[in-house]
Amino acid sequence: MRWLVGWSSAVARSSVVAGRTLLPVGGQLLWGDPDPLWAVGDWRADEIRVITADPTRPGGNGAHGAYGSAYGTAPGFGSGQRNGGGPVTVRLAVLGRCLASDDALRIGLYAARGGALRHLTMWAGSYTAVLQIGRRTTIVADLAGARPVFHTPWAGGTAYATAALPLADLVEASLDVTHLAAQLACPDSPEALGNGTPYQDVRRVPPGHALILREGAPEITGYEPHASLAVGASRSATDAEQAVAGVRDALVEAVRARLAQPRYVPEPGDAPAPGIGADLSGGSASATLALLAAGLPGMPGTPIGLGAQAGQRLRAVTFNDLATSGEQGRDAELERARRMAADPRLHHVVVPGGAESLPYADLLDSGPLTDEPGPALITAERHRRRLAAGGADHFIGHGARHVLDAHPARLADLLLERHRRHLLRPAAALARAEGASARSAFVPLTLYRAARRLARTPYQQGVEDAAGRLLARRFDDAGAGGLTASLAALTWCRPGPAARWLTGEALAEVSIRLSDAAARPGSVGRPGERRARAALARAAADLRVFEQAVEVRSQRLHAPFLDNQVVRAAQALPETMRVRPGARASVLRAVLAGAGVHDLPPGWGATTNASGAVRVGLRAAVDDLMDLFSAPLLADAGLVDARVVRGALRSAADGEALPLDGLGELVATEVWLRRLLARRGSCWTGPDAPGVLALAFRAISLPPTH
Repeated sequence: MRWLVGWSSAVARSSVVAGRTLLPVGGQLLWGDPDPLWAVGDWRADEIRVITADPTRPGGNGAHGAYGSAYGTAPGFGSGQRNGGGPVTVRLAVLGRCLASDDALRIGLYAARGGALRHLTMWAGSYTAVLQIGRRTTIVADLAGARPVFHTPWAGGTAYATAALPLADLVEASLDVTHLAAQLACPDSPEALGNGTPYQDVRRVPPGHALILREGAPEITGYEPHASLAVGASRSATDAEQAVAGVRDALVEAVRARLAQPRYVPEPGDAPAPGIGADLSGGSASATLALLAAGLPGMPGTPIGLGAQAGQRLRAVTFNDLATSGEQGRDAELERARRMAADPRLHHVVVPGGAESLPYADLLDSGPLTDEPGPALITAERHRRRLAAGGADHFIGHGARHVLDAHPARLADLLLERHRRHLLRPAAALARAEGASARSAFVPLTLYRAARRLARTPYQQGVEDAAGRLLARRFDDAGAGGLTASLAALTWCRPGPAARWLTGEALAEVSIRLSDAAARPGSVGRPGERRARAALARAAADLRVFEQAVEVRSQRLHAPFLDNQVVRAAQALPETMRVRPGARASVLRAVLAGAGVHDLPPGWGATTNASGAVRVGLRAAVDDLMDLFSAPLLADAGLVDARVVRGALRSAADGEALPLDGLGELVATEVWLRRLLARRGSCWTGPDAPGVLALAFRAISLPPTH
């Protein structure tokens, strides 16, 4: 696992003393006292760049110059001079894949010195930027949350990192059981989760914000104008075409940002093959990245034939799930992958998957400890086998659905903007999906009523209603139909699929959090816009868990759909376009057409469904799951009743219609807790390093309800 860590103390001397007695294990010092910064883990040389301001440059000692006001300013940024007028240290660290040249980084450094923090987020790629101006340090989080930033009070100041576990080690944090309850009860509701983590006093910087430390004092500030976060309303056809072209250009640049770096050659014995890999199974998003990365004709600036200098082709990986041979659509997906992989620039690799790669396989074996629990923990072995056959740099399509598709709550936004006619297409598509012509008139009417009800419901009332549903144990129907899912999503806030199995005490704690959030004043925007941002943040957090859980040595996973520039470009798509059935596939077709790719196989863009594999895996592992929940830590924490969960697992394995994703969240959280308790050692070394069991598990029971 790779992460950044640093701190800023109120008194420079205390930081110097701590830096000599406490060091991160495997850390590479990027700059030293009094406010040091380390890069920890197996960073590649081309992934770390540090730019220092030239004090002889005009404007270098505090003048805003030509860049100071072009992108807006953040509070607390001034001329960059000390009180006495002398020069200060001004430097910028950029870690990750960033397409900007050193000259562009230097321009960004001077612009950010004048307060233009947004300038640091405008380059193509996925990276973390850390700016230091004297004793003021700024760490910029990304728009989606795929490159998170965490912070915690420490030594009279603030420590920060791009991973939560090292900070929990540093302060020997206790487990925040109420946060785990909120994560299970309302996983995509910021009202319940707030900015917390599973560790007490370790906080997350919200997406689209930056953490500013002035001599140890933290401040969170947003850098993205609100207008940029809102998706456009109805626009002309020309505007829609320009928005799609913007997505195409941003996605091509995002792919190029990974291809422009020197090709990494793994050490002998490392699992991934040299070069670039991508998935051809898993949906249209990953297939789009594979075709773009292969350097097909029409991609500006990309040489014909990926890795032509090394004589390599892109490794296009298809996962053939032999354990679920009867799963609908699997054979069609494999055939589409074979047709796309017939291109000579692709090297097709088919990875067979048997019973050992089903979801829930090998859960009880020791595995990596992630920052927090996530659904990837129950499918880690399945994905690790596929990724091991990929390249040293591997493209994945995670995040495309949340970035390009419209959240169902967007329908309420259309009603607020008086665009009722644009509800007809999604309603008709749901009616066809339900499969009964007799209900064709009922489905649009039901959907319209739900959207109108959400449009007329104030935010505070919507959150209070969710709190009441938790207390009354009123949960969505377990049906998996499209109409059921869409109606359930047409709310300001809703319980998650695992909430039905939590205890009354746990649900009461989460309902208190919701009630407190509803009572806080502030502008919240429109329901669809807010729900879409929350869903994107949750997907990005799940991706972070995925990367840690399936990590293959010396391999880098790239998710370009979550890059800042791709997210911004997608936000410019008109709502009326995004709510259309098949909108994501049409946008991706346009992206490929603009890059010169036109010959796509029939059925391209069809959605994939892995629920069959999940149920087969649950049935195969049910005995192990019974053992796992014979004396679960979740029950010790007061979050679940072990007997009830065992009954639900047995019923689901027997075919009863229960929310499988909710059961998966319970299992993943229990597995994560067990790995947390079994962990020994610490992320820190030195005379003042934390003890052997760095993360104390002191708070195993819920606090008393209010």
